[in-house]
Amino acid sequence: MPELHVLRVFVNEDGEWGNPLGVFLDGEQVPEPERQRVAAELGFSETVYVEDRESGRLRIFTPGLELPFAGHPTVGAAWLLARTGTPVAALRTPAGEVGVRADGGSVHVAARPEWSPELDYVELDSPAAVRGLSGAPGGSEAAYAWAWIDRDAGTIRARCFIEEAGIAEDEATGSAAIVLSDRLGRPVTIHQGRGSVLAVRPLGDGRVEVGGGVRLDEVRDHPL
Repeated sequence: MPELHVLRVFVNEDGEWGNPLGVFLDGEQVPEPERQRVAAELGFSETVYVEDRESGRLRIFTPGLELPFAGHPTVGAAWLLARTGTPVAALRTPAGEVGVRADGGSVHVAARPEWSPELDYVELDSPAAVRGLSGAPGGSEAAYAWAWIDRDAGTIRARCFIEEAGIAEDEATGSAAIVLSDRLGRPVTIHQGRGSVLAVRPLGDGRVEVGGGVRLDEVRDHPL
């Protein structure tokens, strides 16, 4: 049976909250025709299959589809590879090469905004308006709702709904944070979902870096 690591990515400073992620470090043990089914069965917003540890080559699946790139899966996979003895300077996703940087207990990845899945970005008037949402604003099937907490400090409150990918609400969405930081043209700290924290900054070369803390919750065998 393949071994599954269950992480939480973009935890706060106390190691709480974060977006659950499933990672198969030996992804080749899950046959390709089974990967979508397993991702749906696990029910995490994303599941990662590492196809080659040394080169950092991997694939990413939501419960409903495969993604060429996503933020919290690449942050989590980079953290886990380093923790298990195979640190990488870059990950190789179907979208392209993703830079990796470790900073204390946090891991950051650098990617291009155009690799991110398309979402409707909806700015609301206040953090309270974001908190009060019961679903995607405007009836969208894929929306990222956000508001400034403190514009001068660069802090933002956000929530993300991606029904089309099988995700009613995503706890922390690194790819959307990359797009928003790029559009704003400045570094921001995003407080998303119930309590996740994402640090984002444009790098000035067409890429944007997103990162945060990661925690390991469980290692278990997963029967196919």
